Amino acid sequence: MKTISILGATGSIGTQALELVRLHPDAYRVTALTAHRSREKLFAQVREFRPEVAVLSEPLRAEEIPEDLRFCRFLSGKEGLHAAAAEVPADMVLVAVVGIAGLQSVMDALAAGRQVLLANKEALVTGGHLVIRAAQAAGKPLLPVDSEHSAIFQCLEAANGNPATGILLTASGGPFRTWTRAEMERATPAQALRHPNWSMGSKITIDSASMFNKALEIMEARWLFDMPPEQIHVVVHPQSIVHSAVTFADGAVLAQLGVPDMRVPIGYAMAYPRRLTTGIAPLDLFRVGALTFEPGDPERFPALRLAGECLRAGGAACTVLNSANEEAVAAFLQEKIPFGGITRMVERALERLPGLPADSLEEIFHADQEARRVVREALAEEQA
Repeated sequence: MKTISILGATGSIGTQALELVRLHPDAYRVTALTAHRSREKLFAQVREFRPEVAVLSEPLRAEEIPEDLRFCRFLSGKEGLHAAAAEVPADMVLVAVVGIAGLQSVMDALAAGRQVLLANKEALVTGGHLVIRAAQAAGKPLLPVDSEHSAIFQCLEAANGNPATGILLTASGGPFRTWTRAEMERATPAQALRHPNWSMGSKITIDSASMFNKALEIMEARWLFDMPPEQIHVVVHPQSIVHSAVTFADGAVLAQLGVPDMRVPIGYAMAYPRRLTTGIAPLDLFRVGALTFEPGDPERFPALRLAGECLRAGGAACTVLNSANEEAVAAFLQEKIPFGGITRMVERALERLPGLPADSLEEIFHADQEARRVVREALAEEQA
């Protein structure tokens, strides 16, 4: 039996991981669960899976903890996340928290020698060089949970050591795949949240609409697979059946296909190098019929261009992009800026904060705060 700590247990990835634990009760035991503010959902999970530790962002008073859950130690804040990542006994840590908070958790888990199942893009986007160095020191590969990076990882596992010459990173195209840039400019949050294939949280769904999620995935792939950005190509594939592919020197292309269900990549990471039954039926190619592919369009989706520019710039440029985007997406969801304003806010932050260093966690977190400050000031200027 393997023990697992799940950071971000009440979110989409966390709840699906717990579905797999429920499906394989003799193979996994949950030792820690963390949540941001969904206390009732966390209480229900603690009641079912009986971890040693549960963590909420905000402290709980003793009287707020239900009587039947007093067997569990409830913690809060950064200290609680550290305990769940590095102190509670766990063979593996699923990092599915949202945002740059995941970077510290990944570093804590690796420093404690834990196997990290990575469902947090921002850890590699903002601190890729530090994370890879820590993973190498721990002697454990990072196991990606994103469907695209899991697909690439699986293709490379099947390559028998042959080096890849390129990565084909697939994208659904989101709800605005066929929209003009002018039409997207006026898009509403309700329209942007209408993803055609995946059920995800609001932040990542908006990122899919703007393709900033793909920009972050380019950065993630650069570090996970040691691949230069010019060899990572975004391919729009609206059916979301081919989850990504890898090219080789002999002209071969290996791809991983499957129904769009996150339990498959989550299960692959949890059971690696074995495969779990997930309750998902195998892909029926006859029913699928045609698969279509289009090149990513950096004119309509400037995030694709910005990804390469930030990677080439180095330093904290990727952190600035990520943090500015988070602030801009929040402003868009609050209807403070139009959809097109997300990119403009990110570009403004990159222009105003060139050359920030990223040689330590402290410098990365400083760049994060600076990017957020620039966007907030820009929002205040626009609303004045």
